[in-house]
Amino acid sequence: MLDRPNCRSIFISDIHLGTRGCQAELLLDFFHHHQAEYLYLVGDIIDFWALKRRWYWPGSHSTVIQKILRQSRNGVQVTYIQGNHDPVLGFLHGLLESGSGSLPLGGIAIVPHCVHTTADGRRLWVTHGDQFDVSIHYAGWLTRLGDRGYAMLLALNGWHQKLNRLLGIHSRWSLSGFIKHHIKRAVQFISQYEHFLSLLCEQEGYDGVVCGHIHHAEIRSIGRVAYHNDGDWVESCTALLEDFDGTLRLVRWNSRPSGTAGGSAGGESP
Repeated sequence: MLDRPNCRSIFISDIHLGTRGCQAELLLDFFHHHQAEYLYLVGDIIDFWALKRRWYWPGSHSTVIQKILRQSRNGVQVTYIQGNHDPVLGFLHGLLESGSGSLPLGGIAIVPHCVHTTADGRRLWVTHGDQFDVSIHYAGWLTRLGDRGYAMLLALNGWHQKLNRLLGIHSRWSLSGFIKHHIKRAVQFISQYEHFLSLLCEQEGYDGVVCGHIHHAEIRSIGRVAYHNDGDWVESCTALLEDFDGTLRLVRWNSRPSGTAGGSAGGESP
């Protein structure tokens, strides 16, 4: 456990606590090696869609919540941005605006979106990004059908990972990720999603955006806007880190929960 922050900000999203695909143990190991002044939970932290269908909540998922609450109590500024899989938290927005003088959930701010100012003065819009997914708003049944299909892919991928471990093969290859990145329509959707978010940021005068939702970690420039997607903790196990000089970089966490060393870090998409 770290005694002091080793980075300025951490952005994570799409943990999907309450699902079998959630990599809670790896996230706890990541938190053991990383501490920040600001922690942004960029939506879909708890998957209420999945919990409504079938209850699944192992001890490691409770430990993740406890870890986040402990960070808030210890002075980390924690902000929870609502996602599409955790809409039940929306009612807490009103509590923040009521002037009650305190924040709910152990001092964690719960907001629909927010602005983060980096150490070098850039203004980044932080949003989960689901509001820019047309299928959610105009074909909700299709989104939920896709969500179930995605869960099946993750289950198959889990069996693949277990087989690899039995054979002594260390690989983070993802079946669902492979399909997403090799189907033309999926690639087109990701590109349109990134460009639409960046265009809106430019119109609103922000220097960049931090988002999640599509489980595709990436840092790149789109026009005059810096686009950052922090990925997920189901397939890629990625986070976006801000260093003390304002530099932002993606980290893919490959460390094993048993404590074997280290994740891989870099400024490019994992």
